[in-house]
Amino acid sequence: MTAEAELPDEWTHEPGEMLAFRPGSKVADIDTDATPGFGGSKDDAKALQWERNELLADLQERFYAGSKGGGDTRSVLLVLQGMDTAGKGGIVKHVVGAANPQGVRYTSFGKPTEEELAHHYLWRIRKALPPAGHIGVFDRSHYEDVLIVRVHDLVPPNVWATRYDEINAFERELVDGGVTLVKVAMFVSLDEQKKRLEKRLARPDKYWKYNPADIDERLLWPKYVDAYQAMLDRTSTDIAPWHIVPSDHKWYSRLAVTELLIEALEGLDLSWPPADFDVEAEKRRLAEA
Repeated sequence: MTAEAELPDEWTHEPGEMLAFRPGSKVADIDTDATPGFGGSKDDAKALQWERNELLADLQERFYAGSKGGGDTRSVLLVLQGMDTAGKGGIVKHVVGAANPQGVRYTSFGKPTEEELAHHYLWRIRKALPPAGHIGVFDRSHYEDVLIVRVHDLVPPNVWATRYDEINAFERELVDGGVTLVKVAMFVSLDEQKKRLEKRLARPDKYWKYNPADIDERLLWPKYVDAYQAMLDRTSTDIAPWHIVPSDHKWYSRLAVTELLIEALEGLDLSWPPADFDVEAEKRRLAEA
């Protein structure tokens, strides 16, 4: 990590290392109330979020500028997976929202349309990939096809079972093509999820966020544990590792994802593109205009 992005004192360990999924780790054992690697308070996190958002925005602008004026063809893709109320929307609003929207491509993947179902499941994913210089954000992703599809028996087991290796090959293709993947699995406890759903039902301005099907999904949590476990075990690779973000505390999950994005962008060794014109000559022309 460069001096420019030196980790704040509130972080006792680098989030990228601290939150990385480790083989043998169990979804059932995740402490969703924890704040791994962060030694500060909620108030510390809120103040720090503003500071880190500024750095994230600066890095993203360099990244975008490099694609426009420097020929940089790379991109970054943030994949957010988690049960409803885990806070994916908050990440988009409070973290990614700090960046210039010109350089962000956001996609929320819901139930496939008839057109999408007529194609391979990765067809709609490929269409949404970020162009050069952009941060792509997937609110849900291709992993729905080994999660909800598996839990709800939407395709036979012999179909979804082959998708783990297929996804790994797809992600290898992306990385080889210049995409930096930041995969985040957000986990919230059933108790915390219930509180968040209750808040939605108590506020008319939140009704639009409430989905009656969320209660049905809660009842399937044991099946989701198995599905998430298989997803992490089979698709957390050296080139595209999963990061586990406990999400009972929204302030923590937002700050953690911010640091993961900063780390990814810093790893690209960004610089401002040089001028493709004579700067001094243009200064003289402007002065005379």
